[in-house]
Amino acid sequence: MKKVLILGGGFAGLESAIWLKKYGYDVTLISNRNYMYVYPISIWIPTKEINFNDATLSLRELAEIHGFRFIQDEIQEIRSLKKEIVCKGNTYTDFDALVIATGSGKMQHKGKENFLSICGAPEESVKIGKRLDDLIEKGSGKIAFGFGGNPKDASAVRGGPAFELLFNVHNKLKKKKIRDQFELIFFAPMPKPGARMGKKALSIMDDWFERLNVTKYVGKKIIGFEKDGVRLEDQSKIEADLTMFIPAGNGPDILKNSDLPLSNAGFIDIDDHCEVRFADDAQNNDYPIFAIGDIVAIEGPDWKAKQGHVAEVMARNVAFNLREMDRGTNKRRGYQSHINILCVMDSGDGAALVYRDSNREKIVPMPVVGHWMKKGWGSYFKKSKMDKMFRIPGM
Repeated sequence: MKKVLILGGGFAGLESAIWLKKYGYDVTLISNRNYMYVYPISIWIPTKEINFNDATLSLRELAEIHGFRFIQDEIQEIRSLKKEIVCKGNTYTDFDALVIATGSGKMQHKGKENFLSICGAPEESVKIGKRLDDLIEKGSGKIAFGFGGNPKDASAVRGGPAFELLFNVHNKLKKKKIRDQFELIFFAPMPKPGARMGKKALSIMDDWFERLNVTKYVGKKIIGFEKDGVRLEDQSKIEADLTMFIPAGNGPDILKNSDLPLSNAGFIDIDDHCEVRFADDAQNNDYPIFAIGDIVAIEGPDWKAKQGHVAEVMARNVAFNLREMDRGTNKRRGYQSHINILCVMDSGDGAALVYRDSNREKIVPMPVVGHWMKKGWGSYFKKSKMDKMFRIPGM
């Protein structure tokens, strides 16, 4: 039985492990955490709608359910030409195919110790909640929510959770009848943050900010973060008692000394079938190498964005493509035809469905019911991954 080694236990890594096992491969997954963290629902941890464990899935349990092997280890270096994966606890060489799905790194900012991120280390969501509780106990404060960009790769932006956390905090403060004692601030370096969602969505977001009395600072480069706020390029300062910021993604440190082909932003270069695209036959072709999810440089329209559902499409395609390669056929599935933006933007008391592809863009407000729809998706996602309920194709 052909052995496949998967690096990473997030959306892309787990989905590829499940499907490769379905196709009869001997699958081993390595991750530095013993759980998968469900980032889309972590927005409710700071506001105490769910606890930390509600946003996790045990990789050991998932391995038992789906029949793959799980190893907890910290990946340090990928030596693809030597067929060596160097980890903190061991070096792994016994595999016939490799799937790289470790996620991206983060852009580094001066004073990064002065902000917390809802898309950073999972534990930071709990810290945000603690800081929020302290301000609520105090009875007033200034809270800033923002996200950054990567000038070398605009698709590596993760802005949605910043909007969602801001709206959920607003809703919590409103329920406690202390919203008027707090200033909520949104900031981003680009002139039109959220523009990749489309003109309609951008217009509605502006309306939401005005209606919810959110102060906006956009279009100014971020110089650094301080204990009491954010310093901008014109030396002006956003004063804040708590700063939540999502840095843009970039190539992770494990790729800096690798022999893999990388984009200008440090992401792995792949083709439409998610095979690593080596130049001039540099790779010896002894075994196939795939890369999927946030660690890759995706191709597509200018508004393209890296999202979990695209990562899962890539994962299923890799399983299919590897099987067809081993069968000797020319059948292949690509990810680029599946590039779209799809999200349910939660506000705590409702949501909005945002969709965009090459032909259309739309945003559908869903008062009240939208919030519970996203809660329902979170429950469905966890139960379906644990094989406790039927899995809807493509979800």
